[in-house]
Amino acid sequence: MFSDRTNWKLTRNRFTKALEQVRAAGRQVLDLTISNPTRAGFDYDEAAILAALSSPRAMDYDPQPKGLLEAREAVSGYYGEQHATTELDPERLILTTSTSEGYSYVFRLLCNPGDEVLIPKPSYPLFEFLADLQDVKLVPYPLIYDHGWQIDFPSMPKAVGPLTRAVVVVHPNNPTGSYLKPNERDTLNRFCAEHDLALVVDEVFLDYAHDGRSRSSLALNREVLTFTLSGLSKVSALPQMKVAWMVVSGPKAQWKDAVARLEVIADTYLSMNAPMQWAVPILLQQRKSIQKQLVDRVLANLTELERQLAARKACQRLGVEGGWYAVLRVPVTGSDEDLTIELLRSKSVLVHPGHFYDFPGEGHLVLSLIGPKGEFAEGIRRVLEIVDG
Repeated sequence: MFSDRTNWKLTRNRFTKALEQVRAAGRQVLDLTISNPTRAGFDYDEAAILAALSSPRAMDYDPQPKGLLEAREAVSGYYGEQHATTELDPERLILTTSTSEGYSYVFRLLCNPGDEVLIPKPSYPLFEFLADLQDVKLVPYPLIYDHGWQIDFPSMPKAVGPLTRAVVVVHPNNPTGSYLKPNERDTLNRFCAEHDLALVVDEVFLDYAHDGRSRSSLALNREVLTFTLSGLSKVSALPQMKVAWMVVSGPKAQWKDAVARLEVIADTYLSMNAPMQWAVPILLQQRKSIQKQLVDRVLANLTELERQLAARKACQRLGVEGGWYAVLRVPVTGSDEDLTIELLRSKSVLVHPGHFYDFPGEGHLVLSLIGPKGEFAEGIRRVLEIVDG
């Protein structure tokens, strides 16, 4: 009765069952995986955000497949103000309800059933589901760690085949927090040009550099056909406000053709709603307050993590440049899943095992850095009690 593309294993894994059991017992869990900023104790301008949703213009139905021009102009303005990308034409922009929807549009645009897309490993686990739903096969290419994360370019030609259509880059990567370096960008452009591949760049965490230095967006990458994805979920820390976008760039003939085809895809669904689109200019302005709060929290929790690690020699934090996460390398005495379950049951603290993000081996834990400082400090103390022991 059901399609093969939805033939997922839907039974709960051991980790999920252990979490449910601990919570069912009434125990308070210190959550070091929190990714929802609206529940992490930040100060939002509620009056401005809610007022932005009450525009009378939302009573008029004006279906524009790429999104309302005023909303796209606001996104273009964000790139000009935040990333000095002043010449970004709003006609290159397509609004979507989420970056996940943006991925689905790009996969539909580029791939026939069974075609392949290269994705980084480790990386965010959602890609597998997005690819399954679009009948696309994912082929990993490795990120390697050697005094920092980098793309393993020598391995990439081995991943390319006759059905490969695109390379996905996450800038900065989630969860490693590593940005694409300028030389890596040049090498990727040459690689994609040589193999006639499109470049798909996920920049949702681009604004969250830990050293305060702005990183360049690939929104105007001219070398190869490029789709740059981002949205309000991270830019303004508003995941409940379902607005995202993609910027199409590259050689003129290619990006124009891509935009024309994407407009038909978007017109088929018309998923964007009017109240959210009219609110985009104000919601984008909220980033100026909330991003500073988030970076301050991330840096404070990183400092606390370093303080506690200094007294415990059994594990180390891997280098991180941006984003909301940190990776701990811990002694391998069993599987990462066994360790996280032990942490849940004995210490009531929640962290993610590395295999959730396709780390190539055991000995990795992934932590969120946006939780309240007191809870984060206590959670790390409990983690290190087990790991160091």
